[in-house]
Amino acid sequence: MDGNCGMADSIVQTSKNVTLIGAGDVNKGQLDAALEFAPYVIAADGGAQMALNYGIPPEKVIGDFDSVDKKALAKIPKNNQIHVSEQDSTDFDKCLRLVLAPLFLGVGFLGGRVDHQLAAFSSLIKHTGSRCILIGAEDLVFHVPRQIDLTLRPGSRLSLFPMMAVSGVSTGLHWPIEGLQFSPGVQIGTSNRVTDGPVSLQFAGRGMLVIVPRDALGAVVAASCA
Repeated sequence: MDGNCGMADSIVQTSKNVTLIGAGDVNKGQLDAALEFAPYVIAADGGAQMALNYGIPPEKVIGDFDSVDKKALAKIPKNNQIHVSEQDSTDFDKCLRLVLAPLFLGVGFLGGRVDHQLAAFSSLIKHTGSRCILIGAEDLVFHVPRQIDLTLRPGSRLSLFPMMAVSGVSTGLHWPIEGLQFSPGVQIGTSNRVTDGPVSLQFAGRGMLVIVPRDALGAVVAASCA
């Protein structure tokens, strides 16, 4: 998974996939699933405490440091701390902006506060050059590039949620999307399902989030840097 499939204006660069840990709810299953594919660990601000709670010292901690515990921060070498004082973006957004990696697997960004989740979704759309899969208790959420091919279990749930107006075409879905004009508050694609073949999605532009069950992580990782 070391192929370089994303670019950013970065101050941290790694050829490894990154597990990005936020300050929200994280269980060991989610973290282990991420680490299997992404061994380089970065904490977004208060996510540093979460990482340390699981005995994982992060390679870097990035944020405005308004939510990270000072005792936790003291356990991380100063040269691994990247303080970004501006308040116009979230810590998750700062990480996507400042780190260049092939792929990000984010834990601690789904569940908990709804405003934090919506902010994370907005960042997925904003940073289209940074491939990122958010891992929750039940679901994965990721921004689909203009085209992606996924090998998913037949009958598996696949939902499409537009963050802006976008149209596309599909194969491998029970309800094809060709001819639909997706837009928030107008047309969404909740609870579609996979038929008996690979799923192919093509979109005319950015803006579409895909939501699939968490057990599809391996398939989504494989497709994300294909």
